[in-house]
Amino acid sequence: MPDDLFDFGERVERYAVMGNPINHSKSPMIHTLFAQQTNQSIEYTAIHVDLGGFDQAVGNFKASGGKGLNITVPFKEEAWALATERTDRAERAGAVNTLKFVDNKILGENTDGIGLVTDLTANHGCELKGKRILLLGAGGAARGVIAPLMEQQPSEIIIANRTPDRAVGLADHFADLGQTNGCRISGSGFPGLEGQQFDIVINATAASLKGEVPPLPNELLNDNAVCYDMMYGAEPTAFMNWATNHGAAKVQDGLGMLVEQAAESFYIWRGVRPDTKSVIQTIRHSIAPASK
Repeated sequence: MPDDLFDFGERVERYAVMGNPINHSKSPMIHTLFAQQTNQSIEYTAIHVDLGGFDQAVGNFKASGGKGLNITVPFKEEAWALATERTDRAERAGAVNTLKFVDNKILGENTDGIGLVTDLTANHGCELKGKRILLLGAGGAARGVIAPLMEQQPSEIIIANRTPDRAVGLADHFADLGQTNGCRISGSGFPGLEGQQFDIVINATAASLKGEVPPLPNELLNDNAVCYDMMYGAEPTAFMNWATNHGAAKVQDGLGMLVEQAAESFYIWRGVRPDTKSVIQTIRHSIAPASK
């Protein structure tokens, strides 16, 4: 009888991403590529969760032996509430996109900001220290990246939002961090941007998904300005087109951020850091429009 008949290999551990909607998530492909590259025995799936059913879905997954979860819209705040322990980053963000199950504990982290900063600095060679940064939007996407951006010691971050009070409130929430790294932070409506110029503009609104761009002044960009849209797709987003038409030196979408935040989750779960550049290229190729 062959010896390998009884070789059942390494036990496969289960991970998943939960969201609503979730059908178009690239996370299963990304984490499968990470696992192949690092020789990790995992299974990673996408789970659609009905509104109001998040806690039960997480409980069921954990009870069935699941080891960790990525969380996407609209459940990041519920994941924050569900976590029994949170990192300082997650605590400050008020949102969690990564859960790790250890014994009876649910550990919560937010890797979005790390993903953004790593993509900007490591993949695109963008220096953040001493720069003026404009962050468009005051929702969950913006909230998750502010602290990691401030850690890079830009000179100033201005948050601009259609509802100025939300931008001001969000800036106030993070203002104390500026005392340690010298970064000023403030909030504004879009009309308040008139006459100002920025080195880096980051779009954290969902306007691009609707083919829209926030009402921005024409003279918003400094020389050599970098514009970054957290959204991504097969074609340039509406914000990316605006940036190109207004003279941005570099224009990027958020695909690299997606892969980099996933890599940080993978490291939290598995203790191994995958190479992201090859995975970004593979995912980029997978979403490229078909040749005509």
